[in-house]
Amino acid sequence: MRYVTFLILALAVLAALYLAFRWRGGWVPRAGLIAAALAMIAFGSWRMMPQAMPAHDSGQDVLSLYEQKRILPDGPIPVYHLGHSLVGRDMPAMLAQLAGHDYALQLGWGTALREHFEPGETINGFAQENATPHYRDAHKALASRDYAAFVMTEMVDLRDAILYKDAITYAGKWAAEAVADNPDVQVFLYETWPRLDAKPDWLARLPQDLDQLWSQLLWSATRAAGRPVWLIPAGQVMARLVTEAEAKGGIAELKSREDLFGRQPDGSLDPIHPNDLGFYLVALTHYAVIYGKSPVGLPRQLMHADGTPARAPSPELARRMQEIVWEVVTSQPLTGL
Repeated sequence: MRYVTFLILALAVLAALYLAFRWRGGWVPRAGLIAAALAMIAFGSWRMMPQAMPAHDSGQDVLSLYEQKRILPDGPIPVYHLGHSLVGRDMPAMLAQLAGHDYALQLGWGTALREHFEPGETINGFAQENATPHYRDAHKALASRDYAAFVMTEMVDLRDAILYKDAITYAGKWAAEAVADNPDVQVFLYETWPRLDAKPDWLARLPQDLDQLWSQLLWSATRAAGRPVWLIPAGQVMARLVTEAEAKGGIAELKSREDLFGRQPDGSLDPIHPNDLGFYLVALTHYAVIYGKSPVGLPRQLMHADGTPARAPSPELARRMQEIVWEVVTSQPLTGL
């Protein structure tokens, strides 16, 4: 379809030039202006046409790297987070409470890896999201060699990020920069989730997106780093927990997928941002992958980044969350566990 539009564009431009310069006076120059206008419309349409997704990358050349044994931390390590509101300020704070480590971050609203990387790009919500003592410029943070773990994630919808934000390339750029500045750093890709109202069904999308989309970023980052970039499979953990809860009629207070997500100012469901229960689950997943330790038995009562108490899961739900996290991350080869 893009080629048809391009052909129309070319013909319209030729017609405009011919009509504008071949004749003088009367209606013909007016027709030339009309043709020129059509050319501009065709050009705009061509620019807006969806691009084709890149050919699927199987990652066969890098899969063997994931067979190597990971060197796991023997204690708390400093962690750097790069992303957007699905990282947020509260999840890194929860993770730090679980692990006892220091951390820094750079966030935005729906921010793509390209926008974080390129100095000329706009990061929406930069001032609001980074109004915290834990903010540190991402490039300077990596150059400092102060962080043993670098965790990045890409904007949602991931398909749009690949098509329009060059997500595959920029996952590689960030991974390459991280290891160039600090050969000992471990790089992680945090897998998030689509909107609850995404089509097809949200639960069906999660394994598909990992196989078709997130994997493409992971292979690019691994090639660029020359070593495995480990997966933090938060989307898969969420899928496993929701599947069990909805099949059983609930796990304690968690009855359905909606119970992991927040509310809009008008009280309606927020279809993308987690509530405290959801962020607790994500923090557990980060802990399990980064440290290679079971989260079973970790505290369930944590604080927000601003020091206020977060809503704690019940003991029953917390225990099952912790068990599912460990089951998922130890059965996923891309975690290195």
